[in-house]
Amino acid sequence: QLQLVESGGGLVQPGGSLRLSCAASGRTLDYYAIGWFRQGPGKEREGVSCIHMSSKNTAYADSVKGRFTLSRDNIKNTVYLQMNSLKPEDTAVYYCAADRNPFPDFCTVVSSRRYDYWGQGTQVTVSS
Repeated sequence: QLQLVESGGGLVQPGGSLRLSCAASGRTLDYYAIGWFRQGPGKEREGVSCIHMSSKNTAYADSVKGRFTLSRDNIKNTVYLQMNSLKPEDTAVYYCAADRNPFPDFCTVVSSRRYDYWGQGTQVTVSS
């Protein structure tokens, strides 16, 4: 059974940066796609970005392109979401999730229903 644990959230001023971690245990992530989703106060959950672990292809929502970057550490079985130039509208609980049957060489966060395993979430608050 794959387990995911997010960390790295916190309070940051607008324009600041945070790096979120999604640490996996129980299975290697080699054949999964890992997605990041967020849910802000009073908002629906939205997809932020994803990485297809075997092809290394990534995808980003328009709202975070150029500001957020995904990376991975195969040895640590961990995926990172580097978030720069943070805005108040980025305030949300951020979740990582794993798709155990990803498309052959790309990932998508258009639908969260593809994702089978979820972490507990980590709060990100962007405020002055």
